Amino acid sequence: QVQLVESGGGLVQPGGSLRLSCAASGISLGAYAIGWFRQAPGKERERVSCSGSTEKSTFTDDSVKGRFTISRDNAKNVAYLQMTNVKPEDSGVYFCALERTVQAQCVMGPHWDYWGQGTQVTVSS
Repeated sequence: QVQLVESGGGLVQPGGSLRLSCAASGISLGAYAIGWFRQAPGKERERVSCSGSTEKSTFTDDSVKGRFTISRDNAKNVAYLQMTNVKPEDSGVYFCALERTVQAQCVMGPHWDYWGQGTQVTVSS
C-alpha cells in the first residue's frame, strides 16, 4: 500500500524558515515526479514546486521563487520543501503528490497518482 506522510509544518514567524518532508512508503521514490501544493482556507489548491524523477528539472511557482526549494533523497524515499523568508500569504495546508513519470506537469490535475494528507503551515507573528 502506497502512503505519503508530510511533516515539518507548524507556526513560524514572518521571515522564518521551515523544512517540510514527504515520506513515501510502498513505492520507490526515484521512479516518480514530485509535486508540492498548498491550500489556504477558502481557496483552491495551488502548485508550489515540482521536481522530475531525476531532479534535473524543477519548477517553482513565481510566488515562492527564490524562497522555496524542492529536493529529494531517493535513497531515503523522502522529498523536501525548504521554505525560507516565509510570508503570511504562505500559510495553508501543504500537500505532496507523486506521479509515476519522468517529468510531471506542475499543475493540479488527475495525473497525480498519490497524495499525502497534508501538513499545516501558519505564518504569523
